[in-house]
Amino acid sequence: MSNEVTDLIAALRDGSMSLNQVARRFRERSWPRRRKPAPATYLEMAAAAQEDPDADVAGTFDDVDAAHERGDLSDDEYDTLAIAMSESLRAEDQADGDVHR
Repeated sequence: MSNEVTDLIAALRDGSMSLNQVARRFRERSWPRRRKPAPATYLEMAAAAQEDPDADVAGTFDDVDAAHERGDLSDDEYDTLAIAMSESLRAEDQADGDVHR
């Protein structure tokens, strides 16, 4: 299924957008946050280890992970996009005066 993230990856693959253009768009977009907080204690970590992993969510960085696993993105492209996404999240945190962990 197509979404903004998969469309950007496809544009990178077909050469209609450069890596810098895709990374800029990654910095500009809003990224969904984790649905549940990360475990804070050893007991919470043990309980979380027994849970099924969350399903991939379309339109999130999960699409970038999947593209990398398929070989559609090189390690360098993946790293560039991961940094761009993290910069977007950091800028959003600073704008909100909030820190998500």
